[in-house]
Amino acid sequence: MITLYGIPNCDTVKKARTWLADQQQDFLFHDFKKQGLDEATVRHWLKHVDWKTLVNTKGTTWRGLPDERKAAVTDATSATALMLEFPSVIKRPVLQTASTCHVGFKPEQYQQIFNE
Repeated sequence: MITLYGIPNCDTVKKARTWLADQQQDFLFHDFKKQGLDEATVRHWLKHVDWKTLVNTKGTTWRGLPDERKAAVTDATSATALMLEFPSVIKRPVLQTASTCHVGFKPEQYQQIFNE
């Protein structure tokens, strides 16, 4: 089963959802702001994606953090704690397939994923 993680009002998530629907890909959408996020899910992502890719250091959530908190994010463990506390700091969307995870959305990227 394919799961797309994100928040519904994010433009990039909207594009990914539309692309998946247009390609008739069955998927489950997980709104991690409303439905939450557990540590096991984040750890699974980190098996496939580097924590520096998952933490969106260009977003408003990151920029709003105190400098001490940003400086404390130095590895996967500290990044996991941050993502669980502030799911909005996660770069979106996260696409989880049976075998791997992908972060972000570009039509050509998704085309490649689903043609493998």
